[in-house]
Amino acid sequence: MTITSEKKRTNAAEFCSKNIIKKTNNKEMKEIKFSLVYRDMWQSSGKYVPRKDQLEKIAPVIIEMGCFARVETNGGASEQVNLLFGENPNDAVRTFTKPFNDAGIQTHMLDRGLNGIRMNPVPADVRELMYKVKKAQGVDITRIFCGLNDVRNIIPSIQYAKAAGMIPQATMCITYSEVHTVEYYVNMSEQLIAAGAEEICLKDMAGIGRPEMLGKIVKSIKTNHPHIIVQYHGHSGPGFSVASMLEVAKAGVDYLDVAMEPLSWGMVHPDVITIQAMLKDAGFKVPEINMKAYMEARRLTQSFVDDFLGYFIDERNKFMTSLLVGCGLPGGMMGSLMADLKGVHAGINSYLKGNGEKELSTDELLVMLFDEVKYIWPKLGNPPLVTPFSQYVKNIALMNVMFNVKGQPRWTMIDKNSWDMILGKAGKLPGKLDDEIIALAKANNYEFYEGNPQDNYPNELPKFIKEMEEKGWSRGKDDEELFEFAMHEKQYRDYKSGEAKKRFDAELEAAIKEKYSKVAVAVPDIRKLKYPNAEPVVAPASGRVLWELDFCEPSAAPVHGKQVKENDILLTLETKYGMEPINSFCNGRIVGVEKNQGEMVKKGEIVAYIEQK
Repeated sequence: MTITSEKKRTNAAEFCSKNIIKKTNNKEMKEIKFSLVYRDMWQSSGKYVPRKDQLEKIAPVIIEMGCFARVETNGGASEQVNLLFGENPNDAVRTFTKPFNDAGIQTHMLDRGLNGIRMNPVPADVRELMYKVKKAQGVDITRIFCGLNDVRNIIPSIQYAKAAGMIPQATMCITYSEVHTVEYYVNMSEQLIAAGAEEICLKDMAGIGRPEMLGKIVKSIKTNHPHIIVQYHGHSGPGFSVASMLEVAKAGVDYLDVAMEPLSWGMVHPDVITIQAMLKDAGFKVPEINMKAYMEARRLTQSFVDDFLGYFIDERNKFMTSLLVGCGLPGGMMGSLMADLKGVHAGINSYLKGNGEKELSTDELLVMLFDEVKYIWPKLGNPPLVTPFSQYVKNIALMNVMFNVKGQPRWTMIDKNSWDMILGKAGKLPGKLDDEIIALAKANNYEFYEGNPQDNYPNELPKFIKEMEEKGWSRGKDDEELFEFAMHEKQYRDYKSGEAKKRFDAELEAAIKEKYSKVAVAVPDIRKLKYPNAEPVVAPASGRVLWELDFCEPSAAPVHGKQVKENDILLTLETKYGMEPINSFCNGRIVGVEKNQGEMVKKGEIVAYIEQK
């Protein structure tokens, strides 16, 4: 029998109002409950998430473990990722949430506020529809955050979620700076609670929140609002999170986000076994773990890694590093960061070698990048380093490092999304912009925006409804297909056409070949077999491939099947002497891609294949 979200909401309210304090042998024991961040475990490890059939296998085993009151099932980038490998995310969400709904375990999703569950802002009508759809799909709680901690981007989602019957968990992005003080976060929590938030989450996305600071924040919230549930989410990358969990537990936290092997630790989250043992020893009431089920869930998760997901997990994400303490970057983006670093490394060393200077190692370049992030972060107004703003700051820092090595000034290249952040189009920055950045904006004739960010993005649902009707596409159960199309337009079109699955199969094939290239025997060039009627696009120079100049979007990539006209700009090469566009030599369509966004190409190498009309 399915347990309703309303009953879960009542249970949660009773849980907090009583403060979960029980007396055992005359000793008070506060109960701490655990939430398994199964979605985030994968997203912090690599590019892809498990398929629907894999989620169906793991769900009953997670339930059998008996130690989780909540499970993170979806949200963030995971549903976009489903589309990228050719799977319907709505089917995946319904399949994964149902067993937990039936067992009375609350499910929760990650929600980026103004950005919904994508990287860029979403129209208000699409945001509102999201909560109706996710409630219908079995998601109980939405964890709403704004990457800038601008409450204007969170408050509408609180209202939308409540209207749809979901539990709104308003979220504060935790970081460490002169701006981000205990008082800053307590004031933010007061605004969110006043706006109707039923829960508060401390999202320590980089794991750099200091334990004592976090304890003070939680204690203040619980003292002022004992009925408000508080949940802590801390990544293990720089090593503070275990100490932080003990401090917030002592301060009155209700739920802790944990992971499990083989994906715990590294850039992910602490393992439930360690946290349970620590809290039990400290006198807290914690659930027992069915270790037989834990080992089975561990085995199954490893089998998913071995199946295909492991090919897209960067080995560096399996390790913790104290280097993150200084720069504050979230460990989950280390994979993309290292890919970007690899892309510019060859170009920098080529320049240095050509000028008779000593080449840089990857480690030397990494330290330079971290130092640059630390330097520019306050100048950019101290945006919390969380998706997508961590990518923007990293991109600016990476370009600064590259141009500095070449003797050129900082800020030579700033992409559009980063400028939108600087100009206030995504929300108000927590800190003050440096005079240097303000002068740079004025020199470019850019205007600063002080209005409500949502006003920049008018409603769009009628447009998508009209097109679906014209194409004969179903809006889906509870309008879930309409929502998916409006939220992830580009990826949904590729999914519907079958191009997403083709592209993923090619990507997986390339990843497998790369992994085994050191032991594999020479193989024939299969590209000619794949594209017998196509002609290659050859790089006229060496450089970094930018299919879209807005290269902070992880899905920014060439579209297989995309129609092109003669002399259209196909892509741009970032060379050591500047940007060089590559134009189409004919009317046709892209049928093969050899170099993805951000990869380096040598002069004369094939970038893609075009089939002429």
